[in-house]
Amino acid sequence: MGRAFEYRKAAKLKRWGNMSKLFPKHAKKITIAAKDGGGDPESNAKLRTAILNAKSDNVPKDVIEKAIKRAAGKDAKDILEVNFEAKAPHGVLLFIECATDNNTRTVANVKSILNKNGGELLTNGSLDFMFSRKAIFEFKLPEGVDIEELELELIDAGLEEIEAEDGEVIVTTDYTDFGNMQKALEEQGIELDKAELQRVPNTPVTISEEQQEEVDKIIEKLEDDEDVQHVFTNIE
Repeated sequence: MGRAFEYRKAAKLKRWGNMSKLFPKHAKKITIAAKDGGGDPESNAKLRTAILNAKSDNVPKDVIEKAIKRAAGKDAKDILEVNFEAKAPHGVLLFIECATDNNTRTVANVKSILNKNGGELLTNGSLDFMFSRKAIFEFKLPEGVDIEELELELIDAGLEEIEAEDGEVIVTTDYTDFGNMQKALEEQGIELDKAELQRVPNTPVTISEEQQEEVDKIIEKLEDDEDVQHVFTNIE
């Protein structure tokens, strides 16, 4: 089984175990997208993607609708997308993506979690060359579609890698080709299960199981914070 599929399986199991914390995170993404480009997913690709990803994690319809309405409300708070870069023990680097309506609170919380667990907040921009931003698309291969022919069709849309296993497909492109690839897949009649941006380490590090457990504690505490959306690492 490929690395991408192992990562996807582990991430999905983790998501299923944290649904109560996951729903508000998706709601924030939907609200941000609706506020940026309007509440109609047909004309707002960012919102359409946010809803797609929420549904893939079984976020209820009413939660999605409330998040869209919240963006149009007169008392809607501005939710900012902010990033933090950090160092964990054993040479592990962390890229932390957040969505917050109170940046002071978020900075304090992230710094506290890192300090209490052997981590350190770095100056933003320190990890610019340590991670590459990739667009990842997941879907089930439609019946009758040949994977090799599909690969050829997607090259012009910026395809970098395509992996298929047991009817499930993962397509990877540079983040700048997100819109092109999304459009190309739609033109092929493919219904996406998930579409998101990920940060992939350029020079992954290998650590022991004991070290992994230590780092996982920091990551889990960060992910438990209501403002933290994603934590990416440079672990192999």
